[in-house]
Amino acid sequence: MATDAGVLKRLHPQLSALYADRTDVAVKGVSQLLEKYAATLPQKTGPRWTERDVVLIAYGDQVQKTDKSSLAVLAEFLETTSVDQLVNTVHILPFCPYSSDDGFSVIDFRQIDPKLGHWHDLKHLGQRVELMFDLVLNHVSQKSEWFQQYLAGKSPYDQFFIEVEPDVDLKDVTRPRSTPLLTPFETSRGVRHVWTTFSADQVDLNYACPELLIEMLDVLFYYVQQGARIIRLDAIAYLWKVAGTSCIHLQQTHEFIRIVRKLMDSLAPHVLLLTETNVPHEENVSYFGLGDEAHMVYQFSLPPLLLDAILSHDSGTLTRWLGTLGETPQGTTYFNFTASHDGIGVRPLEGLVSPQRLQRLADAAKACGGVVSNRRKPDGSNVPYELNVTYWDALGNQEPESPEVHVRRFLASQAIMLALRGVPGIYFHSLVGTPNDSEGAAESGQPRRINRRKYQFDELLHRLRDSGSTQAKVFAGYKHLLATRIQQPAFHPDGAQQVLEFHDPAILGFLRTSPDESQKILVLANLSDSSRKVDLAAHFPKAQLRDLVKEPGKSSPDPLPMEPYQVAWLDIGG
Repeated sequence: MATDAGVLKRLHPQLSALYADRTDVAVKGVSQLLEKYAATLPQKTGPRWTERDVVLIAYGDQVQKTDKSSLAVLAEFLETTSVDQLVNTVHILPFCPYSSDDGFSVIDFRQIDPKLGHWHDLKHLGQRVELMFDLVLNHVSQKSEWFQQYLAGKSPYDQFFIEVEPDVDLKDVTRPRSTPLLTPFETSRGVRHVWTTFSADQVDLNYACPELLIEMLDVLFYYVQQGARIIRLDAIAYLWKVAGTSCIHLQQTHEFIRIVRKLMDSLAPHVLLLTETNVPHEENVSYFGLGDEAHMVYQFSLPPLLLDAILSHDSGTLTRWLGTLGETPQGTTYFNFTASHDGIGVRPLEGLVSPQRLQRLADAAKACGGVVSNRRKPDGSNVPYELNVTYWDALGNQEPESPEVHVRRFLASQAIMLALRGVPGIYFHSLVGTPNDSEGAAESGQPRRINRRKYQFDELLHRLRDSGSTQAKVFAGYKHLLATRIQQPAFHPDGAQQVLEFHDPAILGFLRTSPDESQKILVLANLSDSSRKVDLAAHFPKAQLRDLVKEPGKSSPDPLPMEPYQVAWLDIGG
């Protein structure tokens, strides 16, 4: 482990860039944190990631019983269903006491919501799987102690938030919401207008204050101490504010991430940083830096592009985009996913599809019971920002069809995601095929609740053990895919990925190769509702191909017949 002096020396360029004449305050604060945590943080060895890395994303109270803490029930569910043998990491969505946004308006960063359980419940879960925590960096609840002290004018909290006069020109600020950017609050010094990017209850933090930086770094170290292997930097793109700019992706934000990365590399090198930036692809990948920022970035363009490809039976746009991804900096990779608690973001489609095609996607989401949430552009107009719908229902068909076709179509989307280069993240409701919770969304008045249903333990097990139910079929099919995936070296996050082109626009294909080149897997998908045949010899004239999914071990015929919405993982022999 590096000495404290060595760590501080490496951090000095970033600290001085951010804090200028207050650099000494930041340096002193970091030095105190190093002294506090350096000897107490867990140390783990081994590879950064392997093909066995799969993350399950769930709320702490995702599965419930009346006589047991929710975190303990989640652990029980994973063990009872053997899911803990198929995923090696669980992302517990914000688990602190909160006042809104289902956890993303944090009241106290160092406590677990009593309704979920206690720290020992989380540590017990961490004995079965690795853990991923949210660091909700951009804002806190107005009910937090920090904000209450700010209202009272107490130092240093009076500098923790961003006051702006209402007549200041903020028209260039990039908005993820259509709500007001500034919220008036009555303080001990009179009415103050405070920056609130996401809602009036989520008050933005002022990282230009070095004391605030130290507080949040303290929370970060505390989470590592509690067993976090992956830290998700929530809403990181909006972290730093400068009036007259877009207030997104500012250089100061990147300097902040470099500070966090250097601290983790020095004190807890097993900890991975994941940036959450729901923006167009080129902006998104900027958070890799030169390999000195995030270890992983969310592959935000994937969910809407994959949905568009399957609904249109046309892989063209998805194929072209995959072909542009190229290599990520050494020691970095993508975090692939199709669904999350936030729904399906569509801003990452900017520059990839036409406005008309985006509108067709929004219309399709509404046709299957979803809601389209908007954001406000600088000119005052509103445009689609995300589709609030479960991925299961988003892939539903309005025309009469058998449930088996719906299941096959949905599992095709997941099989493609699982095979792509990177670490896969599976939202709990995709794993169990949850339909829209329209009633929950209507009762709460929050469109995002449509994709945040909570289950009673016995109710969910009954659904998943009813062999005739679509949820049971999705669950069984998903478990089969996972059991197959984690055994394939070619699906290592560092394994090469080559996109293939076919004359038939309904066919998607790419080749994965293990880092040591010992295994190659051809991934093929028929995105249409009719059978197809794929000429394998055109790409692999002398190879023997064995399907790993449908009929493991059996050689595949050439040309390969593919049923509607079938995905094949073909192991390529000599």
